[in-house]
Amino acid sequence: MRTGKRILVVGSGGREFAIVWLLITQSLEDIDTIFIAPGNAGTLRLPKCVNIKIKAHEVDALLDLAQRQNIDLVIVGPEDPLGLGIIDKFQAAGIKAFGPPAVAAEIELSKAFAKGLMEKHDIPTAPFRVFDDYQTALDYVHTVDYPCVIKVSGPALGKGALVCRTLAEAEAALKIIMVDRSFGNAGNQVVIEKFLEGKEFSAMVIVSDDNFTVLPIVQDYKYSGEGDTGTMTGGLGVCGPLAWTDPLMDDVNTIVQQLLLAMKAEGRQFGGCFYVGFMQTEEGLMVLEVNARFGDPEMQAIARLLITPFLDIVLACVNGTLGELDIQFSDQYVAGVVIASDGYPGTYEKDKLITGIEAAEAIESVVVMQAGTAYNNEQQLITNGGRVLIVTAIGRTLQEALSRALRAAALISFDGAYYRPDIGSNAL
Repeated sequence: MRTGKRILVVGSGGREFAIVWLLITQSLEDIDTIFIAPGNAGTLRLPKCVNIKIKAHEVDALLDLAQRQNIDLVIVGPEDPLGLGIIDKFQAAGIKAFGPPAVAAEIELSKAFAKGLMEKHDIPTAPFRVFDDYQTALDYVHTVDYPCVIKVSGPALGKGALVCRTLAEAEAALKIIMVDRSFGNAGNQVVIEKFLEGKEFSAMVIVSDDNFTVLPIVQDYKYSGEGDTGTMTGGLGVCGPLAWTDPLMDDVNTIVQQLLLAMKAEGRQFGGCFYVGFMQTEEGLMVLEVNARFGDPEMQAIARLLITPFLDIVLACVNGTLGELDIQFSDQYVAGVVIASDGYPGTYEKDKLITGIEAAEAIESVVVMQAGTAYNNEQQLITNGGRVLIVTAIGRTLQEALSRALRAAALISFDGAYYRPDIGSNAL
């Protein structure tokens, strides 16, 4: 007779690796088996873990698997299955599931909805307009002050925001989104908003009923090039906690509560984790975006600081006892450096042999979390995605954590590997 829990983790990236890594390193004795659908090469080799060849959006197949395998708990990583109602379906089947219902996940899956919600409930955000017609949007960009930001309304893996510094760039952005349809159906609507200047940071929040806990504040590095130049990506690095955000925490908590109350008022009560992209501007704290799940690479960083077992937090959420749990974190600092495939976030090649992970992890306090990885027929580790690995390190200071992460990243190689050597430099 089994005594441990059977858990299903949905997703295949670095965020899901971090979730599984936490479960295994903190709560191994409480676990019977972790099924990861579909997982990656890293999760395949962790103890008590089984990769399942079902994709994250195949919700009915995942439910069938959960019922056949007597799954006790489901943890959903990416946004797509949330929008497809995976939490609703699992809960209706009597299986505990961590994440928001589909109506609440819309706060990420539709930027138009999110911006409208914030406008209606007086939550500070950049002034905006929403368009679903190309010509009308094109006419509008002739009237705005530059720079502006044009965002696809639908989900785009963190890549759907285009900063336009001139009218010509705005016209080109609208053509890419609405004519060339480079983002598919995600670009059926666009949000055009004022460009905000200031300092960005991310706040992930654990939510259950009316209780919430804000996790340590970190900074995500979205752009492909040094000095925040180049193309918007899903995130190429992260560091924190950020001491300069300490005086802002009252405002952060107030805005988080405003968002949750607004969602509840609209009949979309949230549960699970969401994260808010903030910017500190001269006019005060503004919300850039809201996402309905753990951030990536933010989750990989927070995983290194978490003392309270992650399994306890998830169970408290699904059981409605989060208010009774005192979540504890290390007082150290963390840095994460993503190693990506050349060409990401655009076209890139796969199947490149990866070396150096063992040497990297020989550096004190370094853990390499896998994302876009697989094994070839010779059981060699190869690339299988745009963001391949994230090298995480902790330290007594932010400088120490960054130094360790960058030294470790330099030891890892594959054909076309690249990373940003300036991760964290502006946070120091």
